[in-house]
Amino acid sequence: MVEDPLATADCLQITRDVGFDRLLMGGKPGTTACPLPFQADSVKTARDVTRSTLRAWGLHDLSDDAALVVSELVTNAVRYAMYAAGRREIELLLMRVAPHVLLAVADPSDEVPRPKEPDFISENGRGLYIVETYSQCWGWDPLARGGKAVWALFRADG
Repeated sequence: MVEDPLATADCLQITRDVGFDRLLMGGKPGTTACPLPFQADSVKTARDVTRSTLRAWGLHDLSDDAALVVSELVTNAVRYAMYAAGRREIELLLMRVAPHVLLAVADPSDEVPRPKEPDFISENGRGLYIVETYSQCWGWDPLARGGKAVWALFRADG
């Protein structure tokens, strides 16, 4: 995550301006939304949608890093939000907010995402570390209907 407090404040302001609740209600220009079921192959679908969307936006150089981060966000949503009450799907959102790209995964769980100390020997527990490492910043916002959107922001200079 970005260490500079001003940069972090900028990231948070961008996500507040976006308004995830409004995005989830309908498409806007420069936005891609993709509903995903709670199943393991949703991770591959999310990666494919992310890569194809960023390439269509002319952001080829960003597509692999963004796909990796989306993989982690969707994996966490599938793993931790599967048993939350309410909606039975998660939603991938990609938005071009020049000069940035905002990636978000909305899920029905109200549980706050908490980074763990990465254990590089273990098979899991590194997801948010990877998100933090590859993105400019990341965070989460509660949704009015319940649940949350976990997001990552990338600088898109392309």
